[in-house]
Amino acid sequence: MSTKQVSSKHSQAQLDQPQSSARRGLLQGSAAGLCVMCLARAGVAPAQVGEMPDQGGRGLVRPRPAAWFQALDGERLRCDLCPWQCQLAPGETGRCRVRRNHGGKGQTLAYANPVIVQEEPIERLPFFHVHPGSRTLALSTAGCNLGCKFCEVWDMALVAPHEVHAYDMPPDAVIAQAREAGLGSISYAFGEPVVFYEYMIAIAEQARAAGLLNLMHTGGFIRPEPLAALTGLLDAVNVDLKAFDQTFYRDLVGGRLQPILDTLLQLRASDVHLEITTIVIPGLNDNMEDIARMCEWIRSELGTDTPLHLARFYPLYQLTNLPQTPVSTLDQARRVALDCGLEYVYVGRVTGHEGENTVCPKCSHPLISRLGFFVDEVDLDDGRCPGCGHAIGGLWAA
Repeated sequence: MSTKQVSSKHSQAQLDQPQSSARRGLLQGSAAGLCVMCLARAGVAPAQVGEMPDQGGRGLVRPRPAAWFQALDGERLRCDLCPWQCQLAPGETGRCRVRRNHGGKGQTLAYANPVIVQEEPIERLPFFHVHPGSRTLALSTAGCNLGCKFCEVWDMALVAPHEVHAYDMPPDAVIAQAREAGLGSISYAFGEPVVFYEYMIAIAEQARAAGLLNLMHTGGFIRPEPLAALTGLLDAVNVDLKAFDQTFYRDLVGGRLQPILDTLLQLRASDVHLEITTIVIPGLNDNMEDIARMCEWIRSELGTDTPLHLARFYPLYQLTNLPQTPVSTLDQARRVALDCGLEYVYVGRVTGHEGENTVCPKCSHPLISRLGFFVDEVDLDDGRCPGCGHAIGGLWAA
């Protein structure tokens, strides 16, 4: 048995809350996360907002060649990174706000310019079956290829890179910062990693060479080919399955459900550890019959051992008129998921809830006890339950 404590300068109440309010100061020009002194030690300086260099400015946005563009007639391009497959005339930028056609050449505006760089408990991402009690370097740029009305990071994700304060942080500086802080992983999270694909690939290659884990939390709106090229560098992915209803995806997410399901299937077929998060929103996706259908699909298509995080909704962005998710609703949803046969069903953002803990699905032996994002105890024997020997899926520290 081993005991691991997770220290933090934040209170648990702060950690339970979505990140937008704390991050808004960063987006307005103040530093957050790892703090300016830590970044300065790594030689990383915040850059000022400004025009893109090729427009005569001295801003942080430095366009770079991007992959997954297909030439069309004339100088028009089609971006094949995500299912939108935006067709762009010269000078046009895709729905994600970061990929554009520049004179018939595909470019990304999201490279080496993260808006957020901060050290976090790995449980916050959330990953509950990956090195519990450890901390990770989380980063994201501006931009997103979806448009959730309940987005928790709208002030970062639903803007263009030149509109926000960001750090000048090339891939080698990210690796240096993680190593200096003694961290074992880098997480592409809080925004949408798909839109800074080239930046993520470059970091992930160096991270793999440095012996660091690569973790991604994503909305999963990506085409199969670029996902296949990425999965070889990833160790674990948490996908937001926002609902099991196409109408919900159309009206509240600005996307489509089927590509997300395809992403989940592709990840499950790979060697990447997979977890799923669903934010349960009162009156919108809290119908227990729909939750049961979702859980039955997860069980039959992904496996009963796929961790599912049912997270509490906080009123944000365009849904501030709604209440927080009642704990009773989360309890009911968790019971539905367990009755469907899922083995690891967690309740997120309700500190002290029994659904924060991991127990053996075979003998109910307590394996990992948590209080919010703080890990109190880990009782695993080389990835197995010490009570009955059942193998617990995940990435466990040696």
